Amino acid sequence: MMGKTLYEKYITFCMQSFPISLINIYYLLLLKLYQKGWNGNPTFVLCNFKADSYEKFFKLILGITMCLSVACANGNKTTVETDSPEAQAMLDKLKAIPQQRQFMFGHHDDPVYGIGWDGDSARSDVKSVCGDYPAMMSFDLGRIEIYGDKNLDNVSLARIRQEVVAQYERGGMSSFSWHVDNPVTGKDSWDVSDSTVVKSVLPGGVNHDKFMGWLDKVADYLNSIQTPEGIKVPVLFRPWHEHTGSWFWWGQNLCSTEDYKALWRMTYERMQEKGATQLLYAYSPGTEPKDSVEYLERYPGDDIIDLIGVDAYQFDKDTYVKSLDNALTIMSQVSKAHKKVMAVTETGYETIPDSVWWTQTLMPVIEKYPISYVLVWRNARERENHYYAPYPGHPSADDFLNFYNDSRTLFAGDMKNVK
Repeated sequence: MMGKTLYEKYITFCMQSFPISLINIYYLLLLKLYQKGWNGNPTFVLCNFKADSYEKFFKLILGITMCLSVACANGNKTTVETDSPEAQAMLDKLKAIPQQRQFMFGHHDDPVYGIGWDGDSARSDVKSVCGDYPAMMSFDLGRIEIYGDKNLDNVSLARIRQEVVAQYERGGMSSFSWHVDNPVTGKDSWDVSDSTVVKSVLPGGVNHDKFMGWLDKVADYLNSIQTPEGIKVPVLFRPWHEHTGSWFWWGQNLCSTEDYKALWRMTYERMQEKGATQLLYAYSPGTEPKDSVEYLERYPGDDIIDLIGVDAYQFDKDTYVKSLDNALTIMSQVSKAHKKVMAVTETGYETIPDSVWWTQTLMPVIEKYPISYVLVWRNARERENHYYAPYPGHPSADDFLNFYNDSRTLFAGDMKNVK
């Protein structure tokens, strides 16, 4: 008979993928397969199962689903299942970069506003300091579900689309987070007044239909980011981040482990249903986990996740260095065990009051680990003293130039050389 582990994974796969009526029929067919000596090899179904009239109808379907279930059992997301050629090429680059002992520098909302400017074309605080754009840019989809044409930071989604295409064409990469509003209270994602929100958007929940509509808006927008030739631009999608804290409605104390994982799987499956196969997916806790067990407690699964990350900000130098170092040590273990690329998905030191922070605080920690990129948060134009990258005249600008000139750092102009 089929081993217990494979059997359990097959049944889980069916339960997540097919109507219950089909599952019942598949189960009966499985019993016939056991009787015929099936050993878990999907080719056995097609080569050795002599079906009668009603079984022939399901023979090909069953063979295909067995292949998919075995792929899931192997614990790795496959290109055939999920990724467009462009997404696979992006993933290949993410893997190649640390093998070359390099990493990309990234900045949130880099080309759409900065210190003393808003909406200018071909502008970037980073570019103004070092002459090049970041290799990784990130943007946010928050409030796309409400406004439709702009995000929570009042940035036009049409402008973001334009910048993501431009970044792709210059060889760089883009990532999207989603600070989605609380669908129960109607307030922002930081509203943690209700601990039933995640449960309410899952199948059977009172807000499920509404939330599926929100997911559709995300998928439709991401699918609309295309080159002039009609190629969907591959991007890294990073929803449900920092879940190890409790400041978002999907956080640690706001939902169960099972419901958090179900939220992730529902999100992923909806994107797949909508044809968004150009997406890669990032899992990014905060620095709260103390070991790999805690880090993986709410991990959605290898079949979903492409990149593992951490969000870590400096308030006190010693605490920051220790916590980031610990997080990267844990991630290195997880990366090896699960064959996933890793990155510092968010970091920074607000206003960067340390003039040598780039080379004397950040670099000594991250240079020890095989990360694909490190990304600092945004340079807000609407809030005073809320910025994380240098601008011309900033005290850390000279040190950032040293960071830029280090052969290990990659900016947009370097990306064409990454194979």
